[in-house]
Amino acid sequence: MEAPPDNDVLWARSLHFRHRDGSPGLTGVSLGVREGEILAVTGPRGSGKTTLLRCLSGLVPVRGGEVWFNSSPVHTLGPMARERLRRDRFGWIDPEPFLVPELNVWENAALPLMLRGTGRRRAKAAALEWLERLDVGDKARSRPRELLHAERQRVAIARALAPGPSVLFADEPTAPLHRADRTHVLRTLVSAARSHGITVVLATHDPDTAALADRTVSLLDGRRVHTVQLPDAPDTEGRAACSVSV
Repeated sequence: MEAPPDNDVLWARSLHFRHRDGSPGLTGVSLGVREGEILAVTGPRGSGKTTLLRCLSGLVPVRGGEVWFNSSPVHTLGPMARERLRRDRFGWIDPEPFLVPELNVWENAALPLMLRGTGRRRAKAAALEWLERLDVGDKARSRPRELLHAERQRVAIARALAPGPSVLFADEPTAPLHRADRTHVLRTLVSAARSHGITVVLATHDPDTAALADRTVSLLDGRRVHTVQLPDAPDTEGRAACSVSV
């Protein structure tokens, strides 16, 4: 078992994963993510983006291959150890905002910190800071049911950022937002990552979102692909051909 390069905070080699129905989710995907890098994982729906993020974060065990975090193997960890890793070092943003209905907004945003053992006052201060940065600070005492869908997503993003994770996994984080809101939220996310040294692995099928990343990895049918734009040929009336190699 070969250890990953020292400058990669996340490293995966030859990942294979099959869904419960037997369909392939990932087939031999390898990649490295440098510390502080924002990496966009792109591809059409069903290409394996979410599955890759779930495997890298330890949310699901890989069926084959290796995943390393800070030169420590994730693929050999048991369920409880993977859960501690996600709680203490990782953040996660879903396409849909899953908030605890019994808690108010700031309590939802502070929840990961309190689960780590952070005191209530300190956790609340961190939560309120991120809620303000995401323009939902005035909703701090509201319940999730009182918020608009886009506001709930902002709260979910604040919850992921408040603990200062080493790696933030963002699965289509602005999907519920109107286009006018996406730019502000994405720029806040990118700014937070830069200023706090957070590594971000971002799944998206939106080219405008991917353009904010340092680097892009493309998936198609569970495989990593490289797309090369070829020069225009005289007989194609200006149409460019595209070749894809797996």
